[in-house]
Amino acid sequence: MADAVDTKKEGIGDFIQKTREELGRTTFPSGDEVRKTTIIVIISVIFFAVYLYLVDKGWTYVLEALTWLVNKIAGV
Repeated sequence: MADAVDTKKEGIGDFIQKTREELGRTTFPSGDEVRKTTIIVIISVIFFAVYLYLVDKGWTYVLEALTWLVNKIAGV
């Protein structure tokens, strides 16, 4: 944890060197992985959009039916 809190000032050269070292340890996804993940995200978004639309329409139907019933009972 002491490494994370380094209070000494560093020069721009040290910063650039450490940044390059960190980027050297970084891995990036391949184009195929990006395409597959993108397709999964698009399918998920479409699924949940349709699901939430149907739930919203269902609740609208139920609430309108309850409103109609209450109005009939109240004689409005």
